[in-house]
Amino acid sequence: MRPSLYEFAGGEPAFLALATAHHARCLADPELNHPFSHPDQHPQHVERLAAYWAEVLGGPPTYSSSCGDESAVLRMHAGNGELGDLGRRFLDCFVRAADDAGLPDDPEFRAALRAYMAWAVDEVLSYSPEDAVVQAGAPMPHWSWDGLQSPPERG
Repeated sequence: MRPSLYEFAGGEPAFLALATAHHARCLADPELNHPFSHPDQHPQHVERLAAYWAEVLGGPPTYSSSCGDESAVLRMHAGNGELGDLGRRFLDCFVRAADDAGLPDDPEFRAALRAYMAWAVDEVLSYSPEDAVVQAGAPMPHWSWDGLQSPPERG
């Protein structure tokens, strides 16, 4: 049986390193700097980001059990209007941060990470119109080596 992307990456420490490296890259980017440096950013932003990515990529449900659900994540990023090339820049920072964080350089693993983030950026950008509405109860996405997994049936 193949390990989850979370396990293959190295677990919680790997995702904290990834989120830390990604945040540093975003702060260094002249266009991404603003959304990543605002004064009302959550003081545990990097840790929460690490927990979110870890959960989505096969780790424990730390984010959803302590920080919020997918609808809250989407609402946090919704209604910002036209964002130009911020999505592409964000994806580029993520891909490069995987190197900075020392994640495994296995091509299939890196392709799965990139595919996830490309999907996630598109998902978030779909809520960028100023009048975007995020429905309650959006299921937490789960991504594997094979891509987006179907959400569990609601009972």
